[in-house]
Amino acid sequence: MPNLTVELLGRSLPTPLVLASGIWGTTVSLLVRAARAGCGAVTAKSCGPVPRAGHVNPSCLDWGHGLINAIGLANPGAEAEATLLAQARAQLEPLGVPLIASIFAGTPQEFAQVAATVAQAQPDFLEVNISCPNVASEFGEPFAGSPDSAAEVTDQVKRAVAEQEIPVIVKLAPNVPSVARIARAVVEAGADAICAINTMPGLVLDVESGQPILANRSGGLSGPALKPIALKCVYDVRKACPEVPIIGTGGVTTGTDALEMLMAGATAVGVGSAIYYRGPDAISQIRDEMAAWLAAHDIEDVNQVRGWAHREPIFPVTPTGAPVPAAHSR
Repeated sequence: MPNLTVELLGRSLPTPLVLASGIWGTTVSLLVRAARAGCGAVTAKSCGPVPRAGHVNPSCLDWGHGLINAIGLANPGAEAEATLLAQARAQLEPLGVPLIASIFAGTPQEFAQVAATVAQAQPDFLEVNISCPNVASEFGEPFAGSPDSAAEVTDQVKRAVAEQEIPVIVKLAPNVPSVARIARAVVEAGADAICAINTMPGLVLDVESGQPILANRSGGLSGPALKPIALKCVYDVRKACPEVPIIGTGGVTTGTDALEMLMAGATAVGVGSAIYYRGPDAISQIRDEMAAWLAAHDIEDVNQVRGWAHREPIFPVTPTGAPVPAAHSR
């Protein structure tokens, strides 16, 4: 059996698979279920300064090539979330599976306040979702869209949890001119790791009425269609920040998808919509598929494939002179 253990920010994860934020909320039993199914770490649903009901239905749709959702960041608020996080951490700790809390806010100062509140639960890591709009900005540009605003949020959160020494993971958005530039900015501001990426904004119409299907009109794309975008972002972030751990997230539904994320440079792999496509056993299926691929290729440790996409291409030449691509040469 190949070794699937990876190191993330000083913690040993039993597998590279990380439950993505929002998939099973912060329901303690479901987070524990994900851990038992093969997740190396689990991420709770993002919480903000105050409770939010989210958007009305329809708020999620399988559009044929992936999912589009506009859940609307429904959450109970940071105070109530901290209580749930503390309960989850107590049950996850004996399993050796770290808990990642996730936060969002409308201003850098609010991010700091939410981070400080959530830190009371002592999560193992803190994910900072900067895809939400900056309400203090004239145009409400998402924090993830600007190196300066992304860095400012990162700095504020780092200061807020400095006493607890909780590592900060900044979750980036794909719809920016240069995700590498944003990544570099947040790392210079103190980010300990990067999560790449969040969903991609999109719109799906009902052709009969000509109207958007989601109640919120637009939403975030996830699922298989997002994978090539996520791989490119992970690849670019790895080139820009080779020293920083990356959780590669977006469109992972199979074991080979997860391995591709590692090959692009990810340290660990976020899994979300796969649970919609393959059911609650998706995590264990992906884990087993990863192990089977590694065994079939005589690779003893999953860490050996990390960064393969960054190697110089090797093209052995046949006796006739025709180049033969060596996809798995090591």
